[in-house]
Amino acid sequence: MLFNYCTHIARANERLRVSDPGREPETRERWAELFDQLDLNKDGKVDINELRIGLAARGLLRSDAEEVRGIVMMGSDTNHDGLLDFEEFSQYLWAHEKELRLMFHTLDRNHDGRIDVGEIQQSLHNLGLEVSTEHAIKILQSMDRDGTMTINWNEWRDHFLFNPLHNMEGIARYWKHSLMFDIGEHMTVPPEFSQQERQSGVVWRQLVAGAMAGAVSRTGTAPLDRLKVFLQVHGSSSRGINLWTGLRGMVQEGGVRALWRGNGINVLKIAPESAIKFMAYEQIKWLIRGRNEAGTLRVQERFIAGSLAGATAQTIIYPMEVLKTRLTLRKTGQYSGIVDCARQILRREGVRAFYRGYVPNTLGIIPYAGIDLAVYETLKNAWLQQYSKGSADPGVLVLLGCGTVSSTCGQLASYPLALIRTRMQAQASTEGGPKLSMVGQFKHIISHDGVPGLYRGIAPNFLKVIPAVSISYVVYEHMKKALGVKS
Repeated sequence: MLFNYCTHIARANERLRVSDPGREPETRERWAELFDQLDLNKDGKVDINELRIGLAARGLLRSDAEEVRGIVMMGSDTNHDGLLDFEEFSQYLWAHEKELRLMFHTLDRNHDGRIDVGEIQQSLHNLGLEVSTEHAIKILQSMDRDGTMTINWNEWRDHFLFNPLHNMEGIARYWKHSLMFDIGEHMTVPPEFSQQERQSGVVWRQLVAGAMAGAVSRTGTAPLDRLKVFLQVHGSSSRGINLWTGLRGMVQEGGVRALWRGNGINVLKIAPESAIKFMAYEQIKWLIRGRNEAGTLRVQERFIAGSLAGATAQTIIYPMEVLKTRLTLRKTGQYSGIVDCARQILRREGVRAFYRGYVPNTLGIIPYAGIDLAVYETLKNAWLQQYSKGSADPGVLVLLGCGTVSSTCGQLASYPLALIRTRMQAQASTEGGPKLSMVGQFKHIISHDGVPGLYRGIAPNFLKVIPAVSISYVVYEHMKKALGVKS
Protein backbone atom coordinates (compact mmCIF):
# COMPACT_ATOMS: atom_id res chain seq x y z
CA MET A 1 0.00 0.00 0.00
CA LEU A 2 2.75 2.44 1.02
CA PHE A 3 4.77 1.65 -2.15
CA ASN A 4 1.74 2.39 -4.36
CA TYR A 5 1.08 5.64 -2.51
CA CYS A 6 4.71 6.81 -2.91
CA THR A 7 4.63 5.86 -6.62
CA HIS A 8 1.46 7.90 -7.06
CA ILE A 9 3.09 10.95 -5.45
CA ALA A 10 6.16 10.59 -7.69
CA ARG A 11 3.92 10.59 -10.79
CA ALA A 12 2.09 13.66 -9.49
CA ASN A 13 5.44 15.41 -9.06
CA GLU A 14 6.36 14.58 -12.65
CA ARG A 15 3.10 16.07 -13.94
CA LEU A 16 3.67 19.14 -11.80
CA ARG A 17 7.06 19.89 -13.38
CA VAL A 18 5.43 20.62 -16.72
CA SER A 19 2.79 22.87 -15.16
CA ASP A 20 4.08 26.07 -13.54
CA PRO A 21 1.04 28.13 -12.41
CA GLY A 22 3.12 31.29 -11.99
CA ARG A 23 3.83 31.50 -15.73
CA GLU A 24 0.16 31.69 -16.78
CA PRO A 25 -1.07 35.27 -17.50
CA GLU A 26 -4.53 34.58 -16.05
CA THR A 27 -2.86 33.40 -12.83
CA ARG A 28 -0.98 36.71 -12.45
CA GLU A 29 -4.26 38.57 -13.07
CA ARG A 30 -6.01 36.52 -10.38
CA TRP A 31 -3.17 37.18 -7.93
CA ALA A 32 -3.33 40.91 -8.70
CA GLU A 33 -7.09 40.94 -8.03
CA LEU A 34 -6.57 39.09 -4.73
CA PHE A 35 -3.77 41.48 -3.72
CA ASP A 36 -6.04 44.44 -4.48
CA GLN A 37 -8.74 42.99 -2.20
CA LEU A 38 -6.25 42.68 0.67
CA ASP A 39 -4.67 46.11 0.08
CA LEU A 40 -7.41 48.07 1.89
CA ASN A 41 -5.70 51.49 1.83
CA LYS A 42 -4.55 51.03 -1.79
CA ASP A 43 -0.93 51.98 -1.10
CA GLY A 44 0.50 49.04 -3.06
CA LYS A 45 1.50 47.23 0.15
CA VAL A 46 -0.26 44.73 2.43
CA ASP A 47 0.59 45.10 6.12
CA ILE A 48 -0.02 42.60 8.94
CA ASN A 49 -3.34 44.22 9.93
CA GLU A 50 -4.71 44.14 6.38
CA LEU A 51 -3.69 40.50 6.11
CA ARG A 52 -5.42 39.71 9.43
CA ILE A 53 -8.68 41.35 8.27
CA GLY A 54 -8.52 39.56 4.92
CA LEU A 55 -7.97 36.13 6.49
CA ALA A 56 -10.79 36.67 9.00
CA ALA A 57 -13.13 37.61 6.14
CA ARG A 58 -12.31 34.27 4.51
CA GLY A 59 -13.43 32.36 7.61
CA LEU A 60 -10.04 31.20 8.89
CA LEU A 61 -9.87 30.16 12.53
CA ARG A 62 -7.82 32.53 14.67
CA SER A 63 -5.02 30.04 15.33
CA ASP A 64 -4.76 29.13 11.63
CA ALA A 65 -4.84 32.81 10.62
CA GLU A 66 -1.93 33.60 12.93
CA GLU A 67 0.06 30.70 11.48
CA VAL A 68 -0.62 31.85 7.91
CA ARG A 69 0.38 35.44 8.72
CA GLY A 70 3.64 34.15 10.17
CA ILE A 71 4.32 31.94 7.15
CA VAL A 72 3.49 34.68 4.62
CA MET A 73 5.46 37.41 6.36
CA MET A 74 8.54 35.38 7.26
CA GLY A 75 8.72 33.51 3.97
CA SER A 76 7.81 36.28 1.55
CA ASP A 77 8.80 39.59 3.16
CA THR A 78 12.27 39.54 1.58
CA ASN A 79 13.25 43.09 2.63
CA HIS A 80 11.92 42.56 6.20
CA ASP A 81 9.96 45.82 6.31
CA GLY A 82 6.80 44.19 7.68
CA LEU A 83 4.97 44.86 4.40
CA LEU A 84 4.26 42.76 1.32
CA ASP A 85 4.41 44.24 -2.16
CA PHE A 86 2.83 42.43 -5.11
CA GLU A 87 6.00 40.54 -6.06
CA GLU A 88 6.52 39.25 -2.51
CA PHE A 89 2.85 38.29 -2.27
CA SER A 90 3.05 36.49 -5.62
CA GLN A 91 6.07 34.52 -4.41
CA TYR A 92 4.05 33.10 -1.49
CA LEU A 93 1.09 32.24 -3.74
CA TRP A 94 3.36 30.61 -6.32
CA ALA A 95 5.00 28.34 -3.71
CA HIS A 96 1.73 27.47 -1.94
CA GLU A 97 -0.23 26.80 -5.13
CA LYS A 98 2.56 24.50 -6.23
CA GLU A 99 2.10 22.46 -3.04
CA LEU A 100 -1.68 22.49 -3.48
CA ARG A 101 -1.40 21.34 -7.11
CA LEU A 102 0.79 18.43 -6.02
CA MET A 103 -1.79 17.40 -3.42
CA PHE A 104 -4.60 17.78 -5.96
CA HIS A 105 -2.83 15.49 -8.44
CA THR A 106 -2.14 13.02 -5.63
CA LEU A 107 -5.87 12.81 -4.87
CA ASP A 108 -6.89 12.76 -8.56
CA ARG A 109 -6.05 9.10 -9.04
CA ASN A 110 -7.75 8.68 -12.45
CA HIS A 111 -6.23 11.95 -13.82
CA ASP A 112 -9.56 13.36 -15.02
CA GLY A 113 -8.98 16.76 -13.43
CA ARG A 114 -11.63 16.20 -10.74
CA ILE A 115 -11.70 14.64 -7.27
CA ASP A 116 -14.69 12.49 -6.41
CA VAL A 117 -15.94 10.83 -3.20
CA GLY A 118 -14.15 7.54 -3.89
CA GLU A 119 -10.81 9.28 -4.40
CA ILE A 120 -11.18 11.13 -1.08
CA GLN A 121 -11.92 7.86 0.73
CA GLN A 122 -9.04 6.05 -0.97
CA SER A 123 -6.49 8.77 -0.24
CA LEU A 124 -7.48 8.97 3.42
CA HIS A 125 -7.39 5.16 3.61
CA ASN A 126 -3.80 5.25 2.33
CA LEU A 127 -2.97 7.58 5.22
CA GLY A 128 -4.52 5.20 7.75
CA LEU A 129 -7.77 7.16 8.26
CA GLU A 130 -11.02 5.34 7.52
CA VAL A 131 -14.06 7.49 6.71
CA SER A 132 -17.57 6.45 5.72
CA THR A 133 -19.09 7.44 2.37
CA GLU A 134 -21.38 9.81 4.26
CA HIS A 135 -18.43 11.66 5.80
CA ALA A 136 -16.56 11.72 2.47
CA ILE A 137 -19.62 13.32 0.84
CA LYS A 138 -19.70 16.01 3.57
CA ILE A 139 -16.02 16.74 2.95
CA LEU A 140 -16.61 17.03 -0.79
CA GLN A 141 -19.72 19.22 -0.41
CA SER A 142 -17.79 21.72 1.72
CA MET A 143 -15.67 22.55 -1.38
CA ASP A 144 -18.07 21.75 -4.25
CA ARG A 145 -19.32 25.19 -5.32
CA ASP A 146 -20.80 24.20 -8.69
CA GLY A 147 -22.90 21.28 -7.35
CA THR A 148 -21.29 18.60 -9.57
CA MET A 149 -20.37 16.37 -6.57
CA THR A 150 -16.74 16.59 -7.71
CA ILE A 151 -13.94 19.07 -6.93
CA ASN A 152 -12.02 20.71 -9.75
CA TRP A 153 -8.64 22.42 -9.40
CA ASN A 154 -10.10 25.91 -8.96
CA GLU A 155 -12.40 24.80 -6.11
CA TRP A 156 -9.54 22.96 -4.41
CA ARG A 157 -7.13 25.89 -4.79
CA ASP A 158 -9.58 28.54 -3.55
CA HIS A 159 -10.57 26.45 -0.52
CA PHE A 160 -7.02 25.88 0.72
CA LEU A 161 -5.25 29.00 -0.61
CA PHE A 162 -4.90 30.57 2.83
CA ASN A 163 -4.78 27.44 4.95
CA PRO A 164 -1.39 26.57 6.53
CA LEU A 165 -1.36 23.04 5.12
CA HIS A 166 1.62 21.67 3.21
CA ASN A 167 0.97 17.94 2.75
CA MET A 168 -1.76 15.31 2.61
CA GLU A 169 -1.31 14.42 6.29
CA GLY A 170 -2.19 18.02 7.19
CA ILE A 171 -5.19 17.96 4.85
CA ALA A 172 -6.38 14.70 6.46
CA ARG A 173 -6.18 16.19 9.97
CA TYR A 174 -8.00 19.33 8.77
CA TRP A 175 -10.83 17.29 7.25
CA LYS A 176 -11.13 15.15 10.35
CA HIS A 177 -11.35 17.84 13.00
CA SER A 178 -12.60 20.95 11.15
CA LEU A 179 -15.35 19.44 9.03
CA MET A 180 -16.41 16.03 10.25
CA PHE A 181 -16.61 16.69 13.96
CA ASP A 182 -17.44 20.33 14.47
CA ILE A 183 -18.78 22.38 17.36
CA GLY A 184 -22.47 21.71 16.83
CA GLU A 185 -22.14 18.20 18.19
CA HIS A 186 -19.85 18.82 21.14
CA MET A 187 -22.69 18.80 23.69
CA THR A 188 -24.18 15.61 22.25
CA VAL A 189 -21.49 13.63 20.47
CA PRO A 190 -17.92 13.61 21.83
CA PRO A 191 -15.15 14.08 19.21
CA GLU A 192 -13.38 11.17 17.51
CA PHE A 193 -9.67 10.61 18.15
CA SER A 194 -7.18 8.38 16.38
CA GLN A 195 -4.97 5.87 18.19
CA GLN A 196 -1.96 8.14 17.65
CA GLU A 197 -3.81 11.08 19.25
CA ARG A 198 -4.77 8.95 22.25
CA GLN A 199 -1.17 7.82 22.76
CA SER A 200 0.23 11.34 22.38
CA GLY A 201 -2.06 12.78 25.05
CA VAL A 202 -4.07 15.03 22.69
CA VAL A 203 -7.32 13.55 24.04
CA TRP A 204 -6.78 14.59 27.63
CA ARG A 205 -5.32 17.97 26.70
CA GLN A 206 -8.48 18.74 24.73
CA LEU A 207 -10.65 17.54 27.63
CA VAL A 208 -8.69 19.77 30.02
CA ALA A 209 -9.09 22.74 27.64
CA GLY A 210 -12.83 22.07 27.43
CA ALA A 211 -13.15 21.73 31.22
CA MET A 212 -11.35 25.05 31.79
CA ALA A 213 -13.54 26.77 29.19
CA GLY A 214 -16.66 25.37 30.88
CA ALA A 215 -15.47 26.46 34.33
CA VAL A 216 -14.81 30.07 33.27
CA SER A 217 -18.04 30.21 31.24
CA ARG A 218 -20.21 28.87 34.09
CA THR A 219 -18.59 31.21 36.61
CA GLY A 220 -19.18 34.19 34.33
CA THR A 221 -22.90 33.40 33.89
CA ALA A 222 -23.56 31.98 37.40
CA PRO A 223 -25.80 34.90 38.58
CA LEU A 224 -28.16 34.32 35.66
CA ASP A 225 -28.15 30.58 36.31
CA ARG A 226 -29.04 31.09 39.98
CA LEU A 227 -31.90 33.42 39.03
CA LYS A 228 -33.18 30.82 36.57
CA VAL A 229 -33.24 28.11 39.25
CA PHE A 230 -34.98 30.46 41.70
CA LEU A 231 -37.73 31.25 39.16
CA GLN A 232 -38.12 27.58 38.21
CA VAL A 233 -38.61 26.41 41.78
CA HIS A 234 -40.76 29.18 43.24
CA GLY A 235 -43.14 29.33 40.26
CA SER A 236 -46.24 31.46 40.78
CA SER A 237 -44.84 32.96 44.00
CA SER A 238 -42.10 34.61 41.89
CA ARG A 239 -44.52 36.57 39.69
CA GLY A 240 -43.54 40.20 39.38
CA ILE A 241 -39.85 39.38 39.80
CA ASN A 242 -37.81 40.48 36.80
CA LEU A 243 -34.12 40.16 36.03
CA TRP A 244 -33.09 43.25 37.98
CA THR A 245 -35.29 42.76 41.06
CA GLY A 246 -34.32 39.08 41.25
CA LEU A 247 -30.58 39.80 41.24
CA ARG A 248 -31.03 42.73 43.65
CA GLY A 249 -33.00 40.52 46.06
CA MET A 250 -30.19 37.95 46.10
CA VAL A 251 -27.60 40.64 46.89
CA GLN A 252 -29.79 42.05 49.69
CA GLU A 253 -30.22 38.59 51.23
CA GLY A 254 -26.59 37.46 51.18
CA GLY A 255 -24.34 40.10 49.65
CA VAL A 256 -22.66 40.07 46.21
CA ARG A 257 -21.17 36.59 46.82
CA ALA A 258 -24.73 35.22 47.03
CA LEU A 259 -24.97 35.60 43.23
CA TRP A 260 -22.47 32.74 42.90
CA ARG A 261 -24.12 30.25 45.29
CA GLY A 262 -23.95 26.76 43.84
CA ASN A 263 -21.27 27.68 41.32
CA GLY A 264 -18.53 25.72 43.12
CA ILE A 265 -20.24 22.34 42.72
CA ASN A 266 -21.36 23.33 39.21
CA VAL A 267 -17.71 23.83 38.19
CA LEU A 268 -16.50 20.83 40.18
CA LYS A 269 -18.70 18.37 38.26
CA ILE A 270 -17.35 19.36 34.83
CA ALA A 271 -14.22 17.19 34.99
CA PRO A 272 -15.83 13.90 36.09
CA GLU A 273 -18.79 14.39 33.74
CA SER A 274 -16.54 15.05 30.71
CA ALA A 275 -14.22 12.14 31.49
CA ILE A 276 -17.05 9.65 32.14
CA LYS A 277 -18.91 10.76 29.03
CA PHE A 278 -15.83 10.36 26.85
CA MET A 279 -14.92 6.93 28.22
CA ALA A 280 -18.54 5.72 28.02
CA TYR A 281 -18.79 6.98 24.43
CA GLU A 282 -15.66 5.04 23.44
CA GLN A 283 -17.07 1.81 24.95
CA ILE A 284 -20.55 2.26 23.42
CA LYS A 285 -18.99 3.10 20.05
CA TRP A 286 -16.95 -0.12 20.25
CA LEU A 287 -20.14 -2.14 20.96
CA ILE A 288 -21.99 -0.55 18.01
CA ARG A 289 -19.05 -0.96 15.63
CA GLY A 290 -18.45 -4.60 16.61
CA ARG A 291 -15.52 -6.33 14.99
CA ASN A 292 -15.07 -3.67 12.33
CA GLU A 293 -12.27 -1.85 14.18
CA ALA A 294 -11.41 0.46 11.27
CA GLY A 295 -15.00 1.43 10.49
CA THR A 296 -16.52 4.78 11.41
CA LEU A 297 -19.98 5.40 12.82
CA ARG A 298 -22.74 7.10 10.84
CA VAL A 299 -24.22 10.34 12.24
CA GLN A 300 -27.27 8.47 13.61
CA GLU A 301 -25.05 5.91 15.35
CA ARG A 302 -22.83 8.62 16.80
CA PHE A 303 -25.95 10.43 18.04
CA ILE A 304 -27.18 7.26 19.78
CA ALA A 305 -23.73 6.59 21.26
CA GLY A 306 -23.43 10.21 22.40
CA SER A 307 -26.89 10.23 24.00
CA LEU A 308 -26.22 6.95 25.84
CA ALA A 309 -22.83 8.26 26.98
CA GLY A 310 -24.50 11.44 28.25
CA ALA A 311 -27.11 9.41 30.13
CA THR A 312 -24.35 7.25 31.66
CA ALA A 313 -22.40 10.30 32.83
CA GLN A 314 -25.56 11.90 34.25
CA THR A 315 -26.44 8.71 36.14
CA ILE A 316 -23.07 8.65 37.87
CA ILE A 317 -22.74 12.37 38.69
CA TYR A 318 -26.48 13.06 39.28
CA PRO A 319 -26.10 13.43 43.08
CA MET A 320 -23.87 16.42 42.31
CA GLU A 321 -26.74 17.92 40.27
CA VAL A 322 -29.04 17.64 43.30
CA LEU A 323 -26.38 19.23 45.52
CA LYS A 324 -25.95 22.04 43.00
CA THR A 325 -29.70 22.83 43.08
CA ARG A 326 -29.87 22.75 46.89
CA LEU A 327 -26.75 24.93 47.28
CA THR A 328 -28.04 27.37 44.66
CA LEU A 329 -31.32 27.84 46.58
CA ARG A 330 -29.85 27.88 50.08
CA LYS A 331 -30.35 30.78 52.45
CA THR A 332 -27.47 32.43 54.29
CA GLY A 333 -26.10 30.06 56.95
CA GLN A 334 -28.21 27.06 55.88
CA TYR A 335 -25.21 24.93 54.84
CA SER A 336 -21.54 25.40 55.69
CA GLY A 337 -20.42 23.80 52.40
CA ILE A 338 -20.85 20.93 49.93
CA VAL A 339 -20.09 18.17 52.46
CA ASP A 340 -22.46 19.64 55.06
CA CYS A 341 -25.24 19.89 52.45
CA ALA A 342 -24.76 16.24 51.42
CA ARG A 343 -24.70 15.12 55.09
CA GLN A 344 -27.96 16.94 55.90
CA ILE A 345 -29.77 15.55 52.83
CA LEU A 346 -28.62 12.01 53.66
CA ARG A 347 -29.67 12.29 57.31
CA ARG A 348 -33.10 13.86 56.69
CA GLU A 349 -34.20 12.37 53.36
CA GLY A 350 -32.11 9.27 52.71
CA VAL A 351 -30.12 8.11 49.68
CA ARG A 352 -33.09 8.30 47.29
CA ALA A 353 -33.12 12.09 47.63
CA PHE A 354 -29.91 12.24 45.60
CA TYR A 355 -31.79 10.89 42.56
CA ARG A 356 -34.94 13.01 42.72
CA GLY A 357 -35.77 14.28 39.24
CA TYR A 358 -33.56 11.70 37.54
CA VAL A 359 -36.30 10.45 35.16
CA PRO A 360 -37.23 13.86 33.63
CA ASN A 361 -33.52 14.70 33.47
CA THR A 362 -32.77 11.55 31.43
CA LEU A 363 -35.86 11.98 29.23
CA GLY A 364 -34.74 15.55 28.46
CA ILE A 365 -31.49 14.36 26.88
CA ILE A 366 -33.20 12.96 23.76
CA PRO A 367 -35.22 16.03 22.59
CA TYR A 368 -32.38 18.41 23.46
CA ALA A 369 -29.66 16.39 21.74
CA GLY A 370 -31.76 15.45 18.69
CA ILE A 371 -33.05 18.97 17.99
CA ASP A 372 -29.67 20.57 18.75
CA LEU A 373 -27.93 18.33 16.22
CA ALA A 374 -30.68 18.53 13.54
CA VAL A 375 -31.01 22.34 13.68
CA TYR A 376 -27.23 22.79 13.64
CA GLU A 377 -26.75 20.64 10.54
CA THR A 378 -29.72 22.32 8.78
CA LEU A 379 -28.47 25.85 9.46
CA LYS A 380 -24.88 25.06 8.50
CA ASN A 381 -25.87 23.37 5.23
CA ALA A 382 -28.31 26.20 4.38
CA TRP A 383 -25.54 28.78 4.89
CA LEU A 384 -23.11 26.81 2.72
CA GLN A 385 -25.64 26.56 -0.12
CA GLN A 386 -26.57 30.24 0.07
CA TYR A 387 -23.28 32.02 0.83
CA SER A 388 -20.43 29.62 0.03
CA LYS A 389 -19.61 31.10 -3.37
CA GLY A 390 -16.56 32.96 -2.09
CA SER A 391 -15.48 30.38 0.47
CA ALA A 392 -16.53 26.79 1.03
CA ASP A 393 -15.63 27.02 4.74
CA PRO A 394 -18.40 28.62 6.86
CA GLY A 395 -15.93 30.13 9.30
CA VAL A 396 -15.90 30.07 13.06
CA LEU A 397 -18.44 32.89 13.56
CA VAL A 398 -21.03 31.13 11.40
CA LEU A 399 -20.43 27.84 13.21
CA LEU A 400 -20.75 29.57 16.59
CA GLY A 401 -23.97 31.21 15.42
CA CYS A 402 -25.39 27.89 14.23
CA GLY A 403 -24.39 26.29 17.53
CA THR A 404 -26.04 29.06 19.55
CA VAL A 405 -29.33 28.88 17.63
CA SER A 406 -29.43 25.06 17.68
CA SER A 407 -28.70 24.98 21.42
CA THR A 408 -31.50 27.50 22.01
CA CYS A 409 -33.97 25.37 20.01
CA GLY A 410 -32.91 22.28 21.94
CA GLN A 411 -33.48 24.10 25.23
CA LEU A 412 -36.95 25.22 24.12
CA ALA A 413 -37.95 21.61 23.48
CA SER A 414 -36.50 20.16 26.69
CA TYR A 415 -37.04 23.09 29.09
CA PRO A 416 -40.32 21.83 30.68
CA LEU A 417 -38.56 18.57 31.64
CA ALA A 418 -35.61 20.55 33.01
CA LEU A 419 -37.98 22.71 35.09
CA ILE A 420 -39.77 19.64 36.52
CA ARG A 421 -36.39 18.03 37.30
CA THR A 422 -35.24 21.14 39.19
CA ARG A 423 -38.48 21.30 41.19
CA MET A 424 -38.19 17.65 42.15
CA GLN A 425 -34.57 18.14 43.21
CA ALA A 426 -35.55 21.08 45.41
CA GLN A 427 -38.75 19.62 46.93
CA ALA A 428 -37.42 19.10 50.47
CA SER A 429 -35.95 22.61 50.60
CA THR A 430 -39.23 24.39 49.71
CA GLU A 431 -41.26 24.85 52.85
CA GLY A 432 -44.89 23.80 52.55
CA GLY A 433 -44.45 22.69 48.94
CA PRO A 434 -46.14 19.46 47.80
CA LYS A 435 -43.95 16.36 47.34
CA LEU A 436 -44.98 15.33 43.83
CA SER A 437 -43.88 12.86 41.14
CA MET A 438 -42.93 13.91 37.62
CA VAL A 439 -46.54 13.64 36.36
CA GLY A 440 -47.82 15.27 39.55
CA GLN A 441 -45.45 18.20 39.07
CA PHE A 442 -46.62 18.63 35.48
CA LYS A 443 -50.32 18.70 36.51
CA HIS A 444 -49.60 21.05 39.42
CA ILE A 445 -47.76 23.56 37.20
CA ILE A 446 -50.47 23.50 34.49
CA SER A 447 -53.30 23.94 37.01
CA HIS A 448 -51.62 26.82 38.88
CA ASP A 449 -49.56 28.63 36.22
CA GLY A 450 -50.84 27.32 32.89
CA VAL A 451 -48.57 26.39 29.99
CA PRO A 452 -46.33 29.50 30.49
CA GLY A 453 -45.48 28.05 33.90
CA LEU A 454 -43.52 25.29 32.17
CA TYR A 455 -41.16 27.95 30.81
CA ARG A 456 -40.68 30.03 33.95
CA GLY A 457 -37.06 31.17 34.21
CA ILE A 458 -36.31 30.70 30.53
CA ALA A 459 -35.50 34.42 30.00
CA PRO A 460 -32.30 34.45 32.12
CA ASN A 461 -31.48 31.04 30.63
CA PHE A 462 -31.54 32.51 27.11
CA LEU A 463 -29.66 35.62 28.22
CA LYS A 464 -26.69 33.52 29.30
CA VAL A 465 -26.42 31.53 26.03
CA ILE A 466 -24.46 34.07 23.94
CA PRO A 467 -22.01 35.13 26.71
CA ALA A 468 -21.54 31.48 27.71
CA VAL A 469 -20.75 30.41 24.13
CA SER A 470 -18.44 33.40 23.58
CA ILE A 471 -16.52 32.92 26.83
CA SER A 472 -16.21 29.18 26.23
CA TYR A 473 -14.80 29.67 22.73
CA VAL A 474 -12.22 32.31 23.73
CA VAL A 475 -10.99 30.36 26.78
CA TYR A 476 -10.99 27.07 24.83
CA GLU A 477 -8.82 28.50 22.05
CA HIS A 478 -6.34 30.04 24.53
CA MET A 479 -6.17 26.83 26.58
CA LYS A 480 -5.54 24.72 23.46
CA LYS A 481 -2.67 27.03 22.53
CA ALA A 482 -1.26 26.90 26.07
CA LEU A 483 -1.49 23.10 26.14
CA GLY A 484 0.02 22.72 22.66
CA VAL A 485 -3.11 21.38 20.94
CA LYS A 486 -3.32 22.37 17.27
CA SER A 487 -6.70 23.16 15.74
